[in-house]
Amino acid sequence: MRPKKTRWIKCDPGERCFRPRCRPAGKLQGVILTLDEFEALRLFDLQKLDQHAIAIKMKVHRSTVSRILTSARSKISDALVNLKAIKVEGGCCKTKERP
Repeated sequence: MRPKKTRWIKCDPGERCFRPRCRPAGKLQGVILTLDEFEALRLFDLQKLDQHAIAIKMKVHRSTVSRILTSARSKISDALVNLKAIKVEGGCCKTKERP
């Protein structure tokens, strides 16, 4: 298996975790949203960039952006439908330096 190419993100979101309040924390399952998935969602859904522009910003191929978005949406849908926590962490990312 080929190693993953480094994905560039604008900012590290810090520690983020979202969980349903209607379930006790002890019985709660969760999903991990990687930093590159978080960044791709931010760029696509909030900044309204197309996949080509996101690929340039993250320094990956456009088809990789498509796979990242598909994975992120699948995880978020699973968490919302099945009342799971969402934790943002990990991935093969580097943070861009601010000028």
